[in-house]
Amino acid sequence: MTIDRMGSLDPLQNLGKTEKASKPVKTDRPDSIEVSSEAKSQAELLAAREVVRSTPDVRADRVAEVKVKLQDPNYINNAILESTAEGILKSFGL
Repeated sequence: MTIDRMGSLDPLQNLGKTEKASKPVKTDRPDSIEVSSEAKSQAELLAAREVVRSTPDVRADRVAEVKVKLQDPNYINNAILESTAEGILKSFGL
């Protein structure tokens, strides 16, 4: 079996043989891009995620409001207990 050389082994041989770059083709149309509907929806989701991340997990104003209500002995009644229980069950999907 013989192995033939495919080219010169001298890396400096092709040093002076450079090709000139072609000139860019000019058109009358300005450059433009199109964004797919999937990319738009992904961008909306990303924006929503950023809003959620920047929003605090605990709303201090609501916590303070509930604390004030709970200090009132007349606040807790059967209607409040039932609506709270329904909300808890609904959050668990029951």
